[in-house]
Amino acid sequence: MFARLSRVLGARAVFTHESVGVLRYKSSVAPLNDEDSYAKYIGMTGSEIIMEVLKERGVSQVFGYPGGAILPVFDALYESPDFNFTLPRHEQGGGHMAEGYARVSGKPGVLVVTSGPGATNAVTPMQDALVDGLPMIVLTGQVPTSLLGTDAFQEADVVGITRACTKWNVTVPNVRDLPRYLNQAFDVATSGRPGPVLVDLPKDVTAMVLTKEPRPSSVNQKRLQTKHEHGVVPTKDLDEIVRLLNVAKSPILYVGGGVTSSESSDLVKELADRCNVPVTTTLQGLGTFDELDDKSLCMLGMHGHAAANHAMQSADLILALGARFDDRVTGRVDSFAQTAINAAEMGVGGIVHFDILERNIDKIIPSTLSVKGCVKTNLAELLKRDDLEHRERADWFEQLNEWKDAYPFHYDPSPADGPIRPQHVIKRFYDEVADRPDDVIISTGVGCHQMWACQFYRWRKPNKWVSSGGLGTMGFGLPSAIGAQLAEPDKIVVDIDGDASFMMTMTELATAAQYNIPIKVLIMNNSYQGMVRQWQDLFYDERHSHTEMFNPDFVKLAEAMGCKALRASTDEELDAVMPEFINYRGGPIVLEAVTMKTEHVYPMVAAGAALQEMVYHPEHREEAKARGH
Repeated sequence: MFARLSRVLGARAVFTHESVGVLRYKSSVAPLNDEDSYAKYIGMTGSEIIMEVLKERGVSQVFGYPGGAILPVFDALYESPDFNFTLPRHEQGGGHMAEGYARVSGKPGVLVVTSGPGATNAVTPMQDALVDGLPMIVLTGQVPTSLLGTDAFQEADVVGITRACTKWNVTVPNVRDLPRYLNQAFDVATSGRPGPVLVDLPKDVTAMVLTKEPRPSSVNQKRLQTKHEHGVVPTKDLDEIVRLLNVAKSPILYVGGGVTSSESSDLVKELADRCNVPVTTTLQGLGTFDELDDKSLCMLGMHGHAAANHAMQSADLILALGARFDDRVTGRVDSFAQTAINAAEMGVGGIVHFDILERNIDKIIPSTLSVKGCVKTNLAELLKRDDLEHRERADWFEQLNEWKDAYPFHYDPSPADGPIRPQHVIKRFYDEVADRPDDVIISTGVGCHQMWACQFYRWRKPNKWVSSGGLGTMGFGLPSAIGAQLAEPDKIVVDIDGDASFMMTMTELATAAQYNIPIKVLIMNNSYQGMVRQWQDLFYDERHSHTEMFNPDFVKLAEAMGCKALRASTDEELDAVMPEFINYRGGPIVLEAVTMKTEHVYPMVAAGAALQEMVYHPEHREEAKARGH
């Protein structure tokens, strides 16, 4: 017990700072090393100090769920007019709301929960935020310091539990430590590659009045606000990158979520236009490059565009910008990007990896040249060069256009009497909003519907896509849509969801109704865990072990929770209700589209296959066979 007590109370700011801060995620900055700046907190309770620091850091939106150990903080919230507070129906939902808010607003999402199960319910959103690089501040209640390590009611070793799913975490042992730890939390969450932090708050610390000067930080906080030694690409590396771009015959820009986080999509377009280079994006990079641009290859990877996958395998130069070569992108690693690897050996190509997180460099795919630091900073340096050349690359673009024409995203027509092809639901929705790319924000759950949204919606603007990428968290769509809508109240926010994913967090409809948050939920109901069923169909002899869903009546469910609800079972019915669904602003609205049970997502790169070894849509298989694909 004493060892554990020492471990909890001895928690300190131990973390590894990685590179230049990402510019998109920022908060107002309070002085951190000036001890006198904390004198203003004398006479405040710990909870009042929390409110003051949140206000100083520019926080206006808080998500949370009360409980005994965190009640002093909620009592302070009661008298704090500076914050809009939203009560979810489950702490996991609150965490995903904070993620959606962070993605869209550019501010850290703040979640306040109680001890024990309140804190452990927030673990999934923290891991999700860590993998996808979203800044999140999680404040957890804890039993009083005198009870730490005694297995008291609703005690959990939250710091131990969350060490692997946060950038940094700490239990605050004394109210004198509270201001510096809170400020440090914001700095760590928003510096380098953004991510979640957790501050564990014993109940006596939040109730205690500060009577002595707060302790100053023992960590060099200034480093978090200045350039890392690898922050700016060296001139010799710039020279080599320029040379490679100028000599490459078949280059490609591979763009990930780091471009979104650093707000550098305009720089990607400038580079693509100046050097005449095609662009493909990861799932988290959707919208960073306009998919209506002729140079766009759309998303690549397991369910990406066939042209993008073939292009990656045929490119002699790959510029990876804020992307981490996830397994869903690479396919079988030993066969990935062999053309670029061979070109590197001859000095006429290779893989150039821009990433803010040093440990991502060479982690999966060895790079020919690496650029460590903020992608926005380093792209700006590259674009200052006046020796970048515009090459026509006619043969390369001719080949790309052949692949685009041969293997477009495709689906067959829906049967006249229904059910609806799920791809058509997305296409019909997109047709309704295509002329408003700035006004629509999409969130999704995880599964087939998520991939169809990637494929059949045309992504044109950054920060309009909110989805769980690296962790693949079912249930993410609905609560993250609530967070996104609170960040952008004048936008149209739509959760494109599958029935199984929706069922994970469907109680958050009540949250949307309580606060009259006008999100739109488009449920594609095929009565299956669709993506898992697809794998069972293809690799397990159609043995559908526990993937069929026995769902409630979604229209009645939504209405019971105070939401407007519609249903469509045929294309004709979908045409009739879609305008109402899009234009309704009287509160939350649900549209259930009854879709085919057996539809698969194509193309697909199976586990263990090379990126170019795709399972094509049946419509394209003869063409692929004739082309040797």
